Amino acid sequence: MSTVDANRVIVTGENPFIRLSGTDSDSFSTNASFWRILFSPGGPGHVLYMKSELTEDRWRIWSDNIAMARWLQSTVQGMLNPELSDLTIPVTDAAFVKEGDPRYFWTERVVSIEEEVALTWHDMGDPLLVHTQPKPERPYGVCTVLIPAMSARLTLNGKQAAGRPWPREREGRPFSTCALAFSESWTEPR
Repeated sequence: MSTVDANRVIVTGENPFIRLSGTDSDSFSTNASFWRILFSPGGPGHVLYMKSELTEDRWRIWSDNIAMARWLQSTVQGMLNPELSDLTIPVTDAAFVKEGDPRYFWTERVVSIEEEVALTWHDMGDPLLVHTQPKPERPYGVCTVLIPAMSARLTLNGKQAAGRPWPREREGRPFSTCALAFSESWTEPR
């Protein structure tokens, strides 16, 4: 049996996310998908896709590589959330800084000329290794380490987003609506 995945690797990096709501549902008041890309057809870089009451319930995008941000929208991110396949959503140029220890807490800061977004995950759970293959209804496969965060906070210019993370299960293991996704690689059939 081969230990090499037969699919083509199209992107690798990190994709932590924060999904907050006021009630235990999948109707999120804040949905933030952060990417730190090491390798992709659009090059390396960072991007934050965010929709929240802090953004007037509209999608906002911050990036230091617009080509990579648009490529993600037209592939993996657009598949994960079809609203983000809209390539007319403006992209704000930003710088990105990380800090923390994923065993305890992790913070990503996104700084543009007029805004600062801070995403913080804490109360970390046990990591899960997830590996899926591409299939007709989901054209991309993924291999990732997911570290569930039982607590998270997101601020825009110091104002905190409403809601909180909620516990979930993933194949019988404790999970959350917020998680760090490290060592994440997405594939497509050759």
